[in-house]
Amino acid sequence: MGGDCSKFLADRTLRIEASGIRKIFDLAATLKSPVDFSIGQPDFDVPDMLKDTAVAAIRSGFNRYTPSPGIPELRRAIIENIARRHGYRPEACMVTCGTSGALALAVWACVGEGCGVLVPDPYFVSYRHLVTMAGGEPIFYDTYPDFSASAERIEAAAAPRCRVLILNSPSNPTGAVIPERTLREIADLARSRDWLVISDEVYDMFSYDCGSASFGALYDKTIVVNGFSKAAAMTGWRVGYATGPAELIEGMCKLQQFTFVNAPAPMQKAALAALETDLSGHAAAYRRKRDRICEGLSEAGYSFRRPGGAFYVFPEAPGGSGEAFAAKAIGENLLIVPGGAFSRRDTHFRISYAAPDDTIEKGLAILARLRRAFPK
Repeated sequence: MGGDCSKFLADRTLRIEASGIRKIFDLAATLKSPVDFSIGQPDFDVPDMLKDTAVAAIRSGFNRYTPSPGIPELRRAIIENIARRHGYRPEACMVTCGTSGALALAVWACVGEGCGVLVPDPYFVSYRHLVTMAGGEPIFYDTYPDFSASAERIEAAAAPRCRVLILNSPSNPTGAVIPERTLREIADLARSRDWLVISDEVYDMFSYDCGSASFGALYDKTIVVNGFSKAAAMTGWRVGYATGPAELIEGMCKLQQFTFVNAPAPMQKAALAALETDLSGHAAAYRRKRDRICEGLSEAGYSFRRPGGAFYVFPEAPGGSGEAFAAKAIGENLLIVPGGAFSRRDTHFRISYAAPDDTIEKGLAILARLRRAFPK
């Protein structure tokens, strides 16, 4: 009715592709009872105590705007939680609309035109496009075939225009965890180059074989982003946070005032309660799921690196194309995400094992059947 409106789309919009994950999410809605290995969303529900806290906040009238950085008691509790878990006290903290909101604000506040930003490959889908939106240039450091970030690999990719480094451990989509010794080497490199580091630690509770160190404890020019979507299953409640140097957090908060305004008020109260709730049982359950998915993939003959954390595994695609293999899987009512959604390569696919045990067993059976269709 309104004619061709595409001419009104800005170049920054045209340069961004639709999320490969969201395409699969939309496809899932059209299939009848698919076996879903696609979405990184916990299969457990928000604990009842946190639901009760949110409902009580709503009913008590805690529904108005909060201070843009978040309610003071939540910010204080986040800092105290970090001090207990990681042994350092961040200079400043702000509450955001999910970890994605924290990432967006960090990039928009600190990346300008022509700024080089070092991004891991494979990467979480948002990193590349957030940098593009800000006018920066994603410069990829390759972590194939073992998905290990290292100071050597980062330094090899670095260019003089690089000012920002993005880290993600435990990683989405690979599940790789960067050991603390390696993080210290990366911190030394960042210090020598005077880089800002944005460290995405939203899966830090899901580290199965070793502790998950916080990069903020190792290097002071770090913005750490985290949230409650994974550990407390509050994916739809949109509460995250960012910590780091006061000047940078203040800059991010200024941008939040004119964009997100503040994280949902009642959910901030629930987040405060989440920090006082023992959620470690979920990590133990997901370690068991990780072990089962790896066992099944190995028995079926897939080539993959055993993930150390998060709830993903990133196997090589039989036949060499993740996109083609994902299409075959859809024909079997199995939803997986082709690796090209997370990488410049299309050689792998991502499985999310954040799923009920019976779904995992059904999915493994389908994957075994699919694997037999390809020569060993």
